[in-house]
Amino acid sequence: MDILDSAIRDAGAAAYVIYGSSADADMRYLTRFRTTDPVVYAKRPGERGILVIPQMEHERAVRESSAAVITRADAGYLEYLKAGEPPWRATAHMIADLAGGPVLVPATFPLALARELESFHPVILDTAGTVGRMRAVKTPDELEQIRAVQRATEAAMDRGIALIRGSTPKAGILHRDGRPLTAETVRAEMHIHLLTNGCRGADTIVSCGPDTALPHNQGSGPLLENEPIVIDIFPQHELSGYYADMTRTVVKGEPTPAIQEMYEAVREAKALSASSVRAGALGSDLYTAVVDFFHDHGYESGTQGFVHSLGHGVGLEVHEEPSLGPRGGALVAGNVITIEPGLYYPGTGGVRLEDMGAVTETGFDRFTQYEEELII
Repeated sequence: MDILDSAIRDAGAAAYVIYGSSADADMRYLTRFRTTDPVVYAKRPGERGILVIPQMEHERAVRESSAAVITRADAGYLEYLKAGEPPWRATAHMIADLAGGPVLVPATFPLALARELESFHPVILDTAGTVGRMRAVKTPDELEQIRAVQRATEAAMDRGIALIRGSTPKAGILHRDGRPLTAETVRAEMHIHLLTNGCRGADTIVSCGPDTALPHNQGSGPLLENEPIVIDIFPQHELSGYYADMTRTVVKGEPTPAIQEMYEAVREAKALSASSVRAGALGSDLYTAVVDFFHDHGYESGTQGFVHSLGHGVGLEVHEEPSLGPRGGALVAGNVITIEPGLYYPGTGGVRLEDMGAVTETGFDRFTQYEEELII
């Protein structure tokens, strides 16, 4: 917490305050507490952070949270309500008491609450995203939790690919058990497998044929013979809150020469990027190297070809710092990142491969151990 303490002092604030549920990754990181209702977390420099919660959650929060825990009643909230203050005003009054001076808040802080709080103390916006930067550097325990999610992710990926591999083509459409094999079926089977391993999947991509030319097209309907199938899965562990992220592209049958060539280029680009990862490397340099690599192999970047960044951080959010894009800064040991080059051409299709791993002082500790095999 030294980084947060320094940010508070540098801003001339008395405390850092965040308001939200554990769906807010910063709140979950600072408190390690799961809640669907918004709560208040306040921290003064040199002191343990305080989590302010309803009475009904007190005992559970004491057991689960890394923060000190008090109830809203203990913090004065109910008294302010009894005095006739509206809820936003009462919450602001309570926060003002906890902070005791100017308050540093994240960009996600509610505007209505900030306006009320300003009548008590100055409100300073943390434009640097301090907690997000803290979250970007993982502890050994966090690294192991993400590894665990990745193992479940690979098992789910294997289940989805096994369905495709075991299918039978009929008139260009893949069938299984006498019925067309659909993107919805593969997605559902993968999600079921994730649930049995304590994870949940959402918005998993199982796209096929022309749909693969759109990187985030979720995919629907029957899967096709001889066409690329892009599977991108990014589940979250329900207890820890950590994500994993991986992508594979497969073809049941014979891919076109164009898809085969794109696949080889993407695989080489991924290997090139992985070999360049280490602490101190710039995300922007890694991205530019892949742009140049694709250009040298006849593929453009921009509106088609390579159309997205090379990768991103993964943790309590599936997309967080650092960036491996045009403006990506220096990587730090302990970052968990994806490397996911892709090529996309309308009328031809798309190919993407994605691995995830940790940045070390000397290289890339790849968590993803799943095979790369285009033709299945």
